[in-house]
Amino acid sequence: MAKRCLIVQHMETDGPGRFAGLLRDDGFTCETVHVYREDIPPLAGYDLMLVLGGAQDVWQEDEHPWLVGEKQAIAEWAGERAKPYIGICLGHQLLAEALGGRVGVVETPEIGVHCVDIADEDHGFFSGVSGRQSVLQWHLAEVKAVPEGARVLASSPATRVQALALGEHALGVQFHFEWTLEWMRNWPGEWIAALEKRKGAGAHQRLVAEAKPHMDGFGAMSETIYSNFAALTHRRA
Repeated sequence: MAKRCLIVQHMETDGPGRFAGLLRDDGFTCETVHVYREDIPPLAGYDLMLVLGGAQDVWQEDEHPWLVGEKQAIAEWAGERAKPYIGICLGHQLLAEALGGRVGVVETPEIGVHCVDIADEDHGFFSGVSGRQSVLQWHLAEVKAVPEGARVLASSPATRVQALALGEHALGVQFHFEWTLEWMRNWPGEWIAALEKRKGAGAHQRLVAEAKPHMDGFGAMSETIYSNFAALTHRRA
């Protein structure tokens, strides 16, 4: 029987990027729930939850009431069930918030190619990933306090919690290790407009040019982290 992954998507124009291939190669059948317009299905029967990024903030429950149910689902999945979970950007922040951490506005937004320092090389998720790494960022909020028992795996000068782990089943990553160069080149118009509002005219072309020489390294790091995650979570299954 194929393994089943539930992908939680927050924006119509988003997607799992390089994780589509990583999950397929790992034998997963993926089902996407567009949580802003449909309910999260019952969780029994899934083997992995992948929660993507989004323009929303975790505290915007009045503007986005579905955030309440999503946090409950994440708490059930990664907390009560202790099942395999990967959260990216907003998905990372939602993991922290749902399990008792705290998220707030970051003092210095990170948009573009930035460096993170691996803070916990001993955790299996980041085995083979060490030192200072270049990553792709786009976030205006950050995890201010991690849930009880969580380990901080990576940090940057602007954002203390760039990655966190809960046990050997849940991983949250602030940076966008799912993005590919092809995806970035073909961003929807609203993404480009939002980027240029922050970074000025031509920001999209500049970001693609800045990212291009790093993409092989980004891809290799993503594959290593996913391989580590898969090995640990499959062992627990």
